[in-house]
Amino acid sequence: MELSEVVADVTDVLVAVDSSGVPFKAFQAGVGPYGEPQLLRLVADGLNGLNAYRGTVATRRTPDLLVKGQWALEFKIARPFGDNGKPAENWSVNLLHPYEGSVSAIGDCFKLLALGGPERRAVVVIGYAHTPPQIDLGPLLSAFEVVAKHVAQIRLGPRLQETRHGLVHPVHQQLTVAAWEVIGRAV
Repeated sequence: MELSEVVADVTDVLVAVDSSGVPFKAFQAGVGPYGEPQLLRLVADGLNGLNAYRGTVATRRTPDLLVKGQWALEFKIARPFGDNGKPAENWSVNLLHPYEGSVSAIGDCFKLLALGGPERRAVVVIGYAHTPPQIDLGPLLSAFEVVAKHVAQIRLGPRLQETRHGLVHPVHQQLTVAAWEVIGRAV
């Protein structure tokens, strides 16, 4: 199973969660406001309903999502705006802190590199934006790649990305799922 397939399937599951109209807690309907653990539980359930995954996907502490024998996946959510439409504070920090042990996407790369098991490893970012974006997620994703490569000395595969428009939430109107295979440490 290739990472591009996983990215497309995760994106489709997120769109299905969005179109269900079930709100997270007291937030407005749509997939955008869900917290990471709750969202990944729904993603695991959705993937396990597909023939290609049937019962092989589980949520874990590390990795966030395990596709047994295939992929160990760590996820981060990038939301520049809250459910109320106000700018979110420190929303980009979740990707860029270049320290082992941090809760950033870079920290997740270090965790994946230390993980045992036969699975290939990848870090996945789920991003939400207005349509058209008031804040473009592209520069943040590029900054992640630069920090991973040049600061943290992590070798990543090419970025694989899927975007969907027309989500039901009035703020989180479009979804981007970006993923990179975590290959190793730079030599």
